[in-house]
Amino acid sequence: MRVLKWGPSEPRCSLRRVRIIEGAELDAVCAGEIPRHVGCIMDGNGRWALMRQQTRSNGHAAAEESVVSVVDACLLLGVDWLTVYAFSTENWSREPAEVSFLMNFEEWLLRKERRDEMIEKGVRIRFAGRLDDERVPERSRAWLEETVELTAHNDRLEFCIAFNYGGRAELVHAARQLIAEGVAPENVTEESFAAALYLPDLPEMDLVVRTSAEERMSNFFPWHSTYAELVFTDTLWPDFRAWHLYSAVSEYQSRRRRMGAALASGAST
Repeated sequence: MRVLKWGPSEPRCSLRRVRIIEGAELDAVCAGEIPRHVGCIMDGNGRWALMRQQTRSNGHAAAEESVVSVVDACLLLGVDWLTVYAFSTENWSREPAEVSFLMNFEEWLLRKERRDEMIEKGVRIRFAGRLDDERVPERSRAWLEETVELTAHNDRLEFCIAFNYGGRAELVHAARQLIAEGVAPENVTEESFAAALYLPDLPEMDLVVRTSAEERMSNFFPWHSTYAELVFTDTLWPDFRAWHLYSAVSEYQSRRRRMGAALASGAST
């Protein structure tokens, strides 16, 4: 697997840098194969803040601009689905003040005016995860439900926010669903199992981008990312913008996606 690296938010000369595409190249990217479903592991908010002697919550608040920029990039490219990792099941172990801040989407990820912009742009907002967890404040659940309802009619981009999400928890959820429905083990298929996941219509991911120089999946949609192309960047999420995504899509277009099949005879690897 090739790893795509960009320079970090603060220069570190020891790291190899990969060229961000030029403006004149964007038309070629738009004309190429566009991933139907892009996943983003939004990492580095806390480090971004600490580098600026700010609180971690300030780093999360700074993430909103990046989310908006990536949504706009997906709309321009014609991406059908965008999924971002906002809060994992493991994040409950963080400091209570930080967890409390992350529960308030209207303060850090999608303020009301941003949500209104999404509605105007035709973005449908969905949520995947354990939304009925009793640890999630009632006001937060109400905000999630309101957002889903307000954007339900939009169809330009399906924007999925993974909230209180864990890949292993989702697989256990699907297994329990099938057991509850009385499905015999011999009758379980990949199709029936996928239909029991949090969002049955969520398609497989074609491209997954992770920021902040970490090179792991961290329990991010194991079922849906099986054949995704992975791109890792040193850029911290609050510094991530549309041109980073365009460059990741350009890298995606340069790869051979065999989906388990062998290369044709005489083809290069």
